Amino acid sequence: MLEETVSTLEEFNYPKMPLTKRELEVLTHIKKGLTNEQIGKQLFITERTVKFHITSILSKLNADNRTEAVDIGLRKGLFGT
Repeated sequence: MLEETVSTLEEFNYPKMPLTKRELEVLTHIKKGLTNEQIGKQLFITERTVKFHITSILSKLNADNRTEAVDIGLRKGLFGT
């Protein structure tokens, strides 16, 4: 039974790009080490909106923090070349 569950989970594929364009922009700025305030200024959005995007990114990537989200993004090839 457990083997069937593991097999099913391995066959389940996430979309190639689970993040929206804006979320990917935010994640790219996180990768550069920018703060939420700096990201907001760069993207012309409020810090609160940045926080909303980060919450969404963490959820979609199943990450516990910003660093883990960047690591997952790198492993999934979300940043391109």
